[in-house]
Amino acid sequence: MNYPIPGHRNLLIAVSAAAVSIACLWVASHAAHGWWMLVAAVVFSYTNNTLFSLHHEAAHRVFHPNPRVNDVAGVLLAGFFPTIFSIQRISHLGHHRRNRTDEELYDYYLPHQSWLLKTYWIYCLLTGFYWAIIPVAALLYVIWPWAFQSKWFQDGPARWWGFRPFVCDIAQAPIARVWLEGVVSLLLQIALFVVFDLSFVGWLACYWAFGLNWSSVQYSDHAGSPRDVIEGAWNLRFWPVARWLFLNYNFHLAHHREPSVPWIYLPKLVRSTDANHSFWSIYLRLWLGARKAPIGPGPSPLP
Repeated sequence: MNYPIPGHRNLLIAVSAAAVSIACLWVASHAAHGWWMLVAAVVFSYTNNTLFSLHHEAAHRVFHPNPRVNDVAGVLLAGFFPTIFSIQRISHLGHHRRNRTDEELYDYYLPHQSWLLKTYWIYCLLTGFYWAIIPVAALLYVIWPWAFQSKWFQDGPARWWGFRPFVCDIAQAPIARVWLEGVVSLLLQIALFVVFDLSFVGWLACYWAFGLNWSSVQYSDHAGSPRDVIEGAWNLRFWPVARWLFLNYNFHLAHHREPSVPWIYLPKLVRSTDANHSFWSIYLRLWLGARKAPIGPGPSPLP
């Protein structure tokens, strides 16, 4: 079946969401009262997730049918996260290969793993620190791109945080291209501060709210799902407004089955036999900490 890429629609949504996100950053930075900062941060947490969802489309090369437009948009959208487009693409495609394997199993702990450490990782995810690691890693790449090729970094911090497979994948990427994309993201953030006279407090309020919102979804759509690389995801029930702003990101099982299908078609790919969990039922269970992994070997990563 043919699934045309809605390139013009995606561009319009990207420009609109970026405009609202920038307005929220400005309001949060210049608000006379804390309530306005709070409102701006909450709105930003959703519109910046719209930009992330479009960035996710670009990572799968379904943001725009023109490959050059797709990748340029991906680089710019990455700057709003902020992250580096190539790093996000490599990491996300790695996620599709390793999903629910022993290398990527955040909600369960294996016999040789610490329940306390895995629960700590879950709480980092739920409280926004999982998001914060990504901009820090992007900045590290700009400052010291060879760190990702370092055995010390791979076997030390990356292993301890559970990101070693991703770091090893990123280490194979051409440094010049990835570094240049990182510079673009850094310059975009600097431009936002200079042009719109942002305050660090207002910026942090918006981005931490975004980090909380983004992180809440990132493993709720996998936690407790079957240990299968493709079938190990959920199609979650979202509030209608959230579903629209996240661009159908909640239909995650449909996406894992057909990762090259644009977001507008995902509802049609949901099967009548698929589980129909609400987002809240999975999300709230994560706060109870890591669970013991089911007995038996997990799936092997896809080639």
